Amino acid sequence: MKHYINTSFKEDIRLNTIFEFINLILHSMNNEKHVKYLITNEQDINWGLTINTAGHQNIEPGSKYPAGTHPMRYLFSTDKGRVLNEYQLIYITRGEGYFISSHQEKTEINTGSMILLFPGEWHTYQPDAEIGWYEYWIGFEGTNMDNRVAAGFFRKEKPVFNVGLHEMIMKCYKMAVQTAKEQKAGYQQMLAGIVNLLLGFTYSENKQMTFEEMKVTDQIDKAKVIMYENINKEISGEEIAKQVGMGYSWFRRIFKEYTGLAPSRYLQELKINKSKELLTNTQLSCQEIAYELGFETSSYFNTAFKKRTGITPSKYREFTQGRNREQ
Repeated sequence: MKHYINTSFKEDIRLNTIFEFINLILHSMNNEKHVKYLITNEQDINWGLTINTAGHQNIEPGSKYPAGTHPMRYLFSTDKGRVLNEYQLIYITRGEGYFISSHQEKTEINTGSMILLFPGEWHTYQPDAEIGWYEYWIGFEGTNMDNRVAAGFFRKEKPVFNVGLHEMIMKCYKMAVQTAKEQKAGYQQMLAGIVNLLLGFTYSENKQMTFEEMKVTDQIDKAKVIMYENINKEISGEEIAKQVGMGYSWFRRIFKEYTGLAPSRYLQELKINKSKELLTNTQLSCQEIAYELGFETSSYFNTAFKKRTGITPSKYREFTQGRNREQ
């Protein structure tokens, strides 16, 4: 019996858990394998990210891995491992297994795991023979990804991410397969956008889940609300830490890891953004705006604004209100 998934699926069928939803999707695909190996041109390369392969397949318990239908270009022995000349992002939506690489000791792979393979990095992985797994993958390369690795967003020392099960991620992979299949004009750029979304989702979800395990997300969110509500005042990091029930040193460290900014810098960013709104949409003077947002002096406001934006508040107002246009 076949199952068809359409736009009214959520209205027609209510699933108790996301696991049931995934199992139904897997059944509806009838274990069909989708694989595409794509060519690129100079224009695609100049875009900064090109995609070489995309697909998904079900590995049944007790079956050979890699499957016999696995393309020759990517075949490997799980005992000997392999080295690729591209990145691959692999998402496991059912089952479990293991992964090993030159920089990663043997680690468990579970439902909701995302594996990032690096070019030039030896690795091997496989599902548990008694359980199997369902895998999605997409292979890519380019300067955009190289730059992210160089900047430390993704590291060979941490190739496995715990992102959990998300319908959106599966939809992205399936969209990639469909886009690769159709190969319409500009399809490589479309695929690059999908990869960027998957990478952003992977980075964000893994980071979020790390903080949730530390049980600090509610406190950080509360601290952000306190800052926003006190945007017109000078409130210290120590006072905010006290209000959320954390020691200041621990609060400052966790807040910066979570937001990328120290508490004082985050509050100042809120003030600068609010000042942009006031400069554009009101006739308040720069001095009045400085006072409104709790800056010590208008001079300090001017200095902070220029340091952040590269121009003075008055020049920003002229620009956003169109006063600097030629008559």
